[in-house]
Order: sequence, then structure tokens, then C-alpha cells
Amino acid sequence: MEFGICFDTHVSKWDLVRYAEELGYDRAWIPDSQMIWSDCYAVMALAAQATRRIKIGTGVAIPGTRIAPVTAHSIASINQIAPGRVFLGIGTGHTAMRVMGQHPMRIKEFREYLRVVRALLNGEAVEYSYDGHTREIQFLHRERHFINLDHPIPIYVAANGPMACEAAGAYGDGWVTAVGAPSEVQQQFARIQEGARKAGRTLPAPFLTTALVGGCVLRPGEKLTDDRVIDETGSMVAAVLHFAYEIWKDLGKRPELIPPYFSDRWDEYLARVDDFSLPADARFRQIHEGHCTYLQPAERKFITPEAIKATCLVGTPEEIVERLHELERVGISGVALLPPAEFQRQVFRDFAELVMPLMR
Repeated sequence: MEFGICFDTHVSKWDLVRYAEELGYDRAWIPDSQMIWSDCYAVMALAAQATRRIKIGTGVAIPGTRIAPVTAHSIASINQIAPGRVFLGIGTGHTAMRVMGQHPMRIKEFREYLRVVRALLNGEAVEYSYDGHTREIQFLHRERHFINLDHPIPIYVAANGPMACEAAGAYGDGWVTAVGAPSEVQQQFARIQEGARKAGRTLPAPFLTTALVGGCVLRPGEKLTDDRVIDETGSMVAAVLHFAYEIWKDLGKRPELIPPYFSDRWDEYLARVDDFSLPADARFRQIHEGHCTYLQPAERKFITPEAIKATCLVGTPEEIVERLHELERVGISGVALLPPAEFQRQVFRDFAELVMPLMR
């Protein structure tokens, strides 16, 4: 089991990556979300310069905000600083697009984007279309080492829906997901394998499978209703709530789209959204306030034990290890912890000192 960190992309927080390296973490995932955080490639460049072992990459890059050649060039530039330690996580853009009031990239366009990035990072010439014109492009000046393509850059595709999972199988070297029930993870992995089959490829070995989670290691006697637990997990639970609301709204407000662990508070959350001060077409700015950075105080009541258990790794060290083994049994080979801003070092240290030794 790999252990990774993820954090709000602040240009002054590159030192968290060095801290994680000292704690023994394997990987640092740096999110890409323009309207709420700093530039991920600036943070990665600083972190790459200051570390020697830990793998560094996007967690995840957003295709809707950068054209494919720019994404390939940016991650290959980081690879010149930390050769062989760099990866590209990439997804359709739930948060980065929704905080601009836009939808994530459609799967057809996403597959085309992956095709171009995959070929460019392989050093190949590839047909690329822009503004109605299609031309064959390829990186020039390779011998001058502006970028590094000599050390392979794996692509890890973030996917939850069936078609996105197939895209991961067609183009990815790995898969990034939110933690779901074991049966759901197995279904998703089956779609990834089907996507690889349709693309005429075999999934590479190893095929990294990473779950993005919140986490809190409980002390003796602590409960999921305790303030410390809510403090360390609340921003992740709230982010999942916001995502669930967006999906529910976009797909017809059907009852079956409401996650069961939010069902008893769902009407109360809808009332909260209806009471926002901004008009309906601008409420996305209030819905996603604090996204994976801090918990809005008014949303603390939605951070219930059921929601915490469903979206985060929480428990005693032994209970968390059992949950990790359960994830391993359904094919998950890594986790990335994303705590709120004020509690990052504490959560990273707790897992490094109390959980990771039990898994190695």
C-alpha cells in the first residue's frame, strides 16, 4: 500500500512535500484548481527542487483550463527538475470547472485530450486540433533539455463514472478515485479493464490505483462526534456533499442519487442552498467555498458519523489498517490523504507514526 499526501495548493506550502518525504510518504498529489488555490506547477517546481525521493505530480490536472500541449509541456518541465519522480494525475475537472459555474469536460473531449497528452509525453508526433485546424505536432529542441521526456511520466486518470473509467483503461497507467463501497470499486475496475480491452492494450504492471480520502487516527475513547475528528475530516466530507449535490442537480434531482449517508440531512442542505445570498446561477461560488481547505461553520452539522465513515479513513490505527486491507483486496494500491489546511501536519504525522508502520 502506497501512502500519499494531498493539500490545498498554496505556493508557500511546498515544504509540506519535504515534510512528507521525511515522514516516509511515497507520493505528493498537488491539486490544480485555478479559482481557489495557487498554481500547481509553481508549487511542484519548488517542492521538486527541495526533495530527493518522494514522487510529485498533479492531483489532478484539469484539461478544461489548459490545452493538451501545455499540460504535457508543464509536467515535462517539472520532470526536468525531478527526473523519474514525476507523474500526471488528470481528471475531467469537477471542482476547477464548477467553481467557474461550468461543467466538467465531456468524456469524448477528455479521451481526445488524453490521446494527445499520452503521445506527446511518449515523445511522439501526434495530430492535434485547435480552433478547427488539425496539424501534426511534436516537441522540438529535445536535445537542449528544456523538458524531460527521457524519464517516463505515468498518467493516472481520475474517474468514477463508467465512461471515465473506460478512458482510464484506454490511456492510463493508473486510476484515481474517491473511496466507495468494495462492490462499487470492483465494478469500476471492471470498466477500466474493459476500456483497456477496447483500446487494444493490456493494463501496465503495476497499475497504480489510488483513493483520495480524508483521515483521522482516533485516540482511546474518542468518538466520531468529537470536535477534533470533525475538524480533521470536515472539509473532505463537505466536499463530497457539494459534489453529491451537483450530481443530483445535474442528473434530474432523482432520489436514488442522494448518498445514503447524507439522506437524513439532505432536505436541510437543500434549504441551506436555497437561502444563499447569491442568485441561483451564481450560487456555485457559495456552494464550493472552503473546498478541501476549511469547513464552513454553517456546514458543521452535516459532518455526521455516517458521512465521516463513508468518506474518510477514521478509526484506531488497527481499524484503519483493516480498512486499508479491505481496499487492497478490491484492488486499491494507494491512498492520498487530503486534510483541511489547519490540520495537515498533524494528520500526516499521525498516519506516518501510527498507521504506516503497521502496513510495512
